[in-house]
Amino acid sequence: MSVDTAARILDAACDLIAEDGIDEVRIARVANRAGASTALVHHYFSTREELLEQALVHSFERAGDDRFGGDDPPPATRTAAEGLAAAIRESLPFPGEAEREWVLWVELWLRAVREPDLRPVAARLYERYRRWIAALVRAGVKTGEFEIDAEVDVVADIAITLLDGAGIRALLADPEMSVEQARELVARTLAPMLGIEPGALQ
Repeated sequence: MSVDTAARILDAACDLIAEDGIDEVRIARVANRAGASTALVHHYFSTREELLEQALVHSFERAGDDRFGGDDPPPATRTAAEGLAAAIRESLPFPGEAEREWVLWVELWLRAVREPDLRPVAARLYERYRRWIAALVRAGVKTGEFEIDAEVDVVADIAITLLDGAGIRALLADPEMSVEQARELVARTLAPMLGIEPGALQ
């Protein structure tokens, strides 16, 4: 299998899922978007369902590679609070690539609810997400910038729960929860747990 060709087809499928929803995606449209023939798409993916499932997994894991690739502390050029503030922003559906990722994640979450075989994919991403946030918090604790009473992993779990909950409301264009309001809510809630002012996370 050509990794580049398969990835191009999966990227095309992800684009169409994000634009039109998973139910509207057809092999012919994916092939056209990828600049490939339908025969070539079928060469790599025997059925439409296999293609769609692999596209969502591809998107989920690629996002994890981009965002949660390592557990290193924030660069020395910025504070732990600045690193965590950046992570909060990257984890919310701001217009552009982040919003597209969120749409695809929602599609995968829904399929994982119905198809247990997909649940380990979501679990792997959440584990990486948790380690990423925990590493940022732990870096601040180590330098004395953060003072927390709870365990670092508990703070990370609370942060993820806040980001998911506020993020889905922002994605749905809830008039009471814009993406900026979501960011401010997460910052205001986490800051007291870290012993810092909310402004440090905004």
